This record gives sequence, C-alpha cells and structure tokens, in this order.
Amino acid sequence: MIEIGLIAFTTLFATVGPQDVAALFAALTSRNTAAERRAIALKSTLIAAGILFFFAFFGDTLLGLFGITLPALRTAGGILLLLIAIDLVFARDSGGTSTTREENEEAASRPDISVFPLATPLIAGPGSIGAIVLLIANTEGDRLQYLAVLVALGAILLLTFLLMLMAVQLQRLLGVTGVHVVSRIVGVLLAALAVQFIFDGLAASGLFR
Repeated sequence: MIEIGLIAFTTLFATVGPQDVAALFAALTSRNTAAERRAIALKSTLIAAGILFFFAFFGDTLLGLFGITLPALRTAGGILLLLIAIDLVFARDSGGTSTTREENEEAASRPDISVFPLATPLIAGPGSIGAIVLLIANTEGDRLQYLAVLVALGAILLLTFLLMLMAVQLQRLLGVTGVHVVSRIVGVLLAALAVQFIFDGLAASGLFR
C-alpha cells in the first residue's frame, strides 16, 4: 500500500506540477489582494478536485464504455507520461502539464482565473487526468491500493493549494532555476515509472507470446 501510494504521489506530483502551478499563480495574481488570492486558490483547487475525483471514481466505467482494456490503458498512459517526463527533464512547456503562451495571454485578461487556467488545464489537465485513471485501473479492485491512490491525490491537491498560498515566497526562494531543478528530478522518476507502465501493458497484452 505504501509503495502504491508513493508511486501515485510521484506520478501526480509530476503531472500536476504544484511548483509550476504556484509560479504561474504568482504571476497571474500579482495585482490581487491576499484575500482574493486565497479565494482564487481555494476555488481552483476545489474545482480541480471535483474533476480528478470524478475520473478516479468513474474512469473505469468510462473505459468500459469505450471498450478500452487495462493493457491498452497502461501502454497508452505510459507513453503519455513518458512524453511529459521528457518535457520535465528538458524544462519544456507542453499542453500535458501547462498552458500555452496563447492561453496565458488570454488568462491575463480574465478577472477570474480560478476555473481557467488554474483548475483546468493546470491542475486537472490531460496529464493528471490520464495519470489518475491509469493509477486507479492499476489497483485492479484492491481496496487498500485504491485508497492509497485517493490519499495521494488528496495530498497533491492540498500541497498545490498550500504552494499557491505561499506562491510569492516560493518564487523568491527557489527562483526559476530552483523550480526547474525540482521538475527535472521528478521528471527522471516519472520517466522510469512511465517505461514500467509501458512494459507492464505490453506484457499483459498477449502480443508477444
């Protein structure tokens, strides 16, 4: 259970990127008051939590509706996570874990950024949604492992919320280089996990028997 929880935490940390969310949050809310920043951080976290927990609870049902097997999900999810890991290691922005330049420009003109771009696609984006569905599917009905993934998800959301509250201080402490160092370290770990997901999916597919 602990191992599954650590894998889930690491995977979600890489795909959500709490430190990156906090950095963008600091830039987009520089003109807001402290009370407004707290309200925006809370609202965006709650909305993202609703999205991610929805896929945690009903992702398996959605897979069944589309006829997607677990080996296929493991392989596809592993490839997606590997691409995200590569972007993290090389400190590149991608649509899987961050917003594009055009989306940032649009967000800068919005009075309320809690739904877009914070809740989605930054916190609950393609990478994190795919990761939570894959992690839940990998529990294969084991209740303790299922609970471990949910706890890890809750921990990541709480960490993201707290880092947004401390965004200005965090940005001053780490700087751009510090944020990239954290991302690169997590990216290496995520790459290894992604390759393992791909190996597991191919092994279970029966293609190489």
